[in-house]
Amino acid sequence: MVRQILEVFRGQKVIEGAGVHLCRVFGFNNPARFDPFLMLDDFRSTNRAEFIKGFPWHPHRGIETITYMLQGDVEHGDSLGNTGTISSGDVQWMTAGSGIIHQEMPKGDDNGILLGFQLWANLPARNKMMAPRYRGITAADIPEVKTSDGTRIRIIAGSIDGITGPADNIIIDPEYLDCTVPPNTEFRHPTQRGYTAFLYAIGGDGNVLHNRVRDGDLVLFGDGDEIVVSGGTEPFRFLFLSGKPIREPIAWRGPIVMNTDEELDLAFRELQNDTFIK
Repeated sequence: MVRQILEVFRGQKVIEGAGVHLCRVFGFNNPARFDPFLMLDDFRSTNRAEFIKGFPWHPHRGIETITYMLQGDVEHGDSLGNTGTISSGDVQWMTAGSGIIHQEMPKGDDNGILLGFQLWANLPARNKMMAPRYRGITAADIPEVKTSDGTRIRIIAGSIDGITGPADNIIIDPEYLDCTVPPNTEFRHPTQRGYTAFLYAIGGDGNVLHNRVRDGDLVLFGDGDEIVVSGGTEPFRFLFLSGKPIREPIAWRGPIVMNTDEELDLAFRELQNDTFIK
């Protein structure tokens, strides 16, 4: 059964961190709608003043943050001792678990251009307090396949034709694909029934079940066994995400996502008492 369109969204401009201008695609309300995903931010700018102050040291607990850079650099460091730079084509998959404190400082490229995305994924109650872990995935580690219809796909998580992306052993069993469909071409992709699935258009134009989709549109799908996407008058590039819903209560305050308000209160008390990091 082909997945139908539930809703089409466009994000809202917000300022986060120490003054980073970005587009929040979703994450404003009703987090159960995208379960197990919580938030998607799109940050693209040609003005260093809109991002250079970055996201100074801040905590996370109970979630995973996934940063995918298409252009420009982001310097990072965390309480596990990891430091480095996320560069064009790289992915950072960080599991906050019981608690991590980190910073992300965008630098852009030599021309001051920054283009990337950050996704937040929830963790189920049994894994909220798991040990934190960090995965730095370079562009060279991400396989790219070309399907019989000419669609090019970078596989960050999931498998296509026996080729598996480097982000494996993830609790919500996600697919994370960067797809480019040629003009006037139909692309079909099988999906796991019962999983949440959406695409976010990041370039060109296309069609989903005869509905025109353009850069900046997010399409949330209903349930089914496959998606059908067509390229328009130019190549259509989009991120495709799917994951297994958790279906648990969500208590969310800032950078911390738990199951109850009591767990949130405890987390913030531990921050104040310097007992947050386990």
